[in-house]
Amino acid sequence: PMKLSIDISMYPLQKEYGPAILDFIARLEAHHPTLTIRKNTLSTQVFGDYDVLMDILKKEIKTTFEALDTTVMVMKLVNEDLV
Repeated sequence: PMKLSIDISMYPLQKEYGPAILDFIARLEAHHPTLTIRKNTLSTQVFGDYDVLMDILKKEIKTTFEALDTTVMVMKLVNEDLV
């Protein structure tokens, strides 16, 4: 199966942005051990099988967009396992 590495930066355009970011990360972490997740102060890196990871992101990004007024997601994808 194809492996995928994604670098995600999330920018909720609201005054209290921290809880929304932490909630998104927690929902991704709930899929462990399917995914490997690394966090830092600027972004979150997610690693896993392409199909599994894209299905999870599709669901979790939609959940975030439905819960918040306006949110920007910036993602860089590499078709390689960079863990």
